[in-house]
Amino acid sequence: MPTTAQLFTCFVLSYWATKMYLPIYIIRVDERTGEVFFLAGEKTAVLIFSNGLWRFI
Repeated sequence: MPTTAQLFTCFVLSYWATKMYLPIYIIRVDERTGEVFFLAGEKTAVLIFSNGLWRFI
């Protein structure tokens, strides 16, 4: 299960991705690390950490 901070960050990133007309292909929680993987468009891949911070990969 994602943390509350991850859910909030995922919502904000989803908002910005759709505002830029990028399709959101996948949002998945890595069960080993607890990180959320977010893929929007063809090149926008983001990891969301358990504290809500994120980075492009």
